[in-house]
Formats: sequence, structure tokens, C-alpha cells
Amino acid sequence: MAPQLSEFVKAYDVRGLVGSQLTPEVMEAIGAAAVAVTGERSWAVGHDMRDSGPGFAEAFARGAVKAGASVVEAGLCSTDMLYFIAGQRNVAGAMFTASHNPAEYNGLKLCLPAARPIGLDTGLADIRDRAQAILDGEPAPEAQTPGTVTQEDFLAAYAAYMRELVDLSGIRPLKVVVDAGNGMGGHTVPAVLGDQLLAGLPIEIDPLYFELDGSFPNHEANPLEPANIVDLQERVRVVGADLGLAFDGDADRCFVVDADGEPVAPSTITALIATRELAKHPGSTVCHNLICSKAVPEIVAEHGGTPERTRVGHSYIKAVMAEKDAVFGGEHSGHYYFRDFWFADTGMLAAMHVLAAAGETDRSLSELSDEFVRYTASGEINSKVADPHAKIDEVATHFDAQDDVETDRLDGLTLAFGDGSWANLRPSNTEPLLRLNVEGPDKASMEGLRDDILRIVRN
Repeated sequence: MAPQLSEFVKAYDVRGLVGSQLTPEVMEAIGAAAVAVTGERSWAVGHDMRDSGPGFAEAFARGAVKAGASVVEAGLCSTDMLYFIAGQRNVAGAMFTASHNPAEYNGLKLCLPAARPIGLDTGLADIRDRAQAILDGEPAPEAQTPGTVTQEDFLAAYAAYMRELVDLSGIRPLKVVVDAGNGMGGHTVPAVLGDQLLAGLPIEIDPLYFELDGSFPNHEANPLEPANIVDLQERVRVVGADLGLAFDGDADRCFVVDADGEPVAPSTITALIATRELAKHPGSTVCHNLICSKAVPEIVAEHGGTPERTRVGHSYIKAVMAEKDAVFGGEHSGHYYFRDFWFADTGMLAAMHVLAAAGETDRSLSELSDEFVRYTASGEINSKVADPHAKIDEVATHFDAQDDVETDRLDGLTLAFGDGSWANLRPSNTEPLLRLNVEGPDKASMEGLRDDILRIVRN
């Protein structure tokens, strides 16, 4: 029996178990379906360091070529490098990665030319259904004249483009620990920041886990989890670094710690980068998802920009950025989006902005980032519930009777209170979970609101 694609084709991409769900046959069917559904005849295909990546990339290319598309195989790529290829060459893209998922997983992220996202509501559902039909026995689309396959290495071109966007040559000397988590940062960081391509760059890189290894022998490549940045924090303190950077498995996300090893919240990084982009592009729009700190829209407005609030998820924020021609966008999860990068997310470019900001001042990163911290946040709290939407309605009913609360349903339920506190409660796309984020003007107000909502959710 053919695998059921609906079990592992998610809202924004494909994530599944290698062998039982993801097979070369599945990827060949998706390749053929992607060409048929999108009509795109030029594709770039890349993969991360997972063992199954090269075979899956070849299978996708095989299906696409039979359907009449020409494919350039880019080999080892970070996800943002694949977006770079799709943008620079104006081709559709297929990136084989499961990001931070464990070793037994792989996945696929698709995009249209200019790195425009493909999600369930923008073509992925149709690709899924067409591929399922092929796997169930329907003939795959086959062009009278098959396409061609070529190979090309884009690493040097990607590195050069990144250095054009953020000039690091004039900053003060910095010592930086970088934890690549055995992921694709170990491939891209040396090219962009390494001495072999940038003689005289005033950055000393202290590398952690740069060896590409899809079994993740040291820790999961998910720096959003505190346990996975412990080694980075310790190394920063031991070597006396100015800051530390951690990338996830496919290096499209970047997390930052200061010289004391303390995490710098993604909302703080969003506000910091926003001020830099607004200095170059005054009056521009900056997007932030609805669980970023309230400080982000405040700081954007104070610097002459227009803050634009979006739903959580890269396909949503990319669409709003393109619609509003936003110069920059940030998410609580460590995804950062740039107009100069085809509105796509890139951990590398965010890291370079942090390095530039730190290197343009004699102050420490903690002193610099304090300018952008105004509230106390709970972090994301997950609760397993049988009926997420019923629980959201129950929480809404509880607060309806209060005079000083405003509610909206842009993404789950958001509550905003007169004292500046707010909370967002939204369902997971993939699990029976509710995700709660709370922020307040001080710790006591945040904790009081957090506990009030959790009592209802977990009752």
C-alpha cells in the first residue's frame, strides 16, 4: 500500500520518517507533481547533511525531468542558500531537510521562483494530491521532451551576496563562538565568515560541532530548546567570547547569546535588526508575528517605521511582507526575513546584522540589547488538550466579562489588557496542543495572567 501523504505533508512543508513514510518513490512522485501543478520548468534542488538527502534529491529531479523540467542540482545547501538560488536564478526550488527534527526524519521545503513560499493553501495541497494519485497508480506526467540535469556549486556566490548585504570589514575585532549543531551552518559559516574567503575580517570564529553529521551526535540542532545551547553558553564563558551564535539543522534560524552566555530573545534581535534596516530605508514597513514582544512594534514606530502584525508561520509573514513591501520581518522562533533576500528567511544574514551591530560599538551585546527589552515574557508553554478550539473558546468566555481586555482571533486567541499585558493562545498545526505566550510589564503581572489562563486550559 502506498504511503498516505496527508500524514506527513504539513502546513508549510513535508516532514516524515525516512523509509516508512519518505522513500525515493514518494519523492519522485512529488517531483513530477510539483512540475505539473506549478507549471514551473526550471528547478534548483538541494539537500542538507542527512544521509537520505542525496538520494531523495536525485529522485525528485528524476520525476521533475520526466515531467519536462530542467533541474540544477546544487548539492549540499542550507535552506537559505536554496532560497538564494531560487531568487538569483528566478527558478523554483526544492530543499531536502527536516531542519531540527531528529536523525530518523527528513523533509522537503518547496518554493516558487524568487523564493515565494509554497504552503498548503498556495499549491502544496494540490501537489500532495497529485503525487498521491501517482503513488496509487495514476500515470505520472511525462513530457515528450524530458528536461535536463546539471550540477553547480553555489556556495561562493551565496557567500559573496551575503557580504554585499552586510559589510563587516570595518567593525572592531570580535571573538564569536558558533555552534553549528553538526548542521549546515558548518558548511556556510566558514564560507561567509571564514578567513579563506575574507582575509583580514576582524572576526575570530571559535567553532563548535562544524562536522556535518545528520545523526546529530552532540545535541539536537534545535537551539530553541535551552538544553541544546548549554555547550555554546559554556564555551562563550570559557573562551571570553563577545557573543555566541547557534544555528538549527538547515541554518535558516539563528539564536544569539551574549558574553555571559545569556540568551538574547528573538524579539530583541527583531527589534535590533529592524532599527538597522529602518536607518537604511526610512519609513519602511516591518513585520512581526503576533507573539513577538510588544516592544517590537513600539520600537519600529519610534524609529519611523510602520509595524505590521501577522500570523505565526513563514508562509503568512512572507505573504504580508511581499504585499506591504516590508523591509524586514521577525518571528519569536528565530526566523528573520529580509526584503533584500527575496522576503525569505535567513539565519546567516540575521547573524551578520548582530555581528555588525556589536562591532560598531564598544558596548557589550548585553548592554546593546537592553535598549530593546521592555517587558517580561513567559516563553512558549505547550499544553496537551483533547479539543484545542473548545478550550480557546472557554478562555475567551472567561475574559469576556472583564472591561479592560480586548480580544482578536487573527491566530488563535489574543487578549490585550489595559496594563500592557497580553496573551496569545493558539492551536498547533500538527498536534493536539495549545501554545500559550504571555507578556507583561513586570514578572508578577505576567505570571498572574499566565497562571490564570493555564488553570482553564489544564482543568
